[in-house]
Amino acid sequence: MSGLRGKRRRIRGVVVSDRAAKTITVRVTRYRQHPKYGKRVRQDRKIHAHDENDEARAGDVVEIVECRPMSRTKRWRLVGVIERNPDQAVATSAQSQAEENPAE
Repeated sequence: MSGLRGKRRRIRGVVVSDRAAKTITVRVTRYRQHPKYGKRVRQDRKIHAHDENDEARAGDVVEIVECRPMSRTKRWRLVGVIERNPDQAVATSAQSQAEENPAE
């Protein structure tokens, strides 16, 4: 049983929501071939993941890993942010500048 820890599934996805405290919703897209027609079909799945430090924002590409159940819906944990959402980064920097220089 001790060897199972290294065998945990790691998947990448895009953060859809980061509104809940310490929880993110990640959309994982998987492509598979249709059994009868052979066309590639996209399958999307939403997964709730634990984000301890609230570091992921909507639109970020993240990597998550399987873990023990943390709640009824959370069975995944955030490993790290792979790519930041460029639109979110611009909005965050503009907001921080507004806080530093309030309009008089």
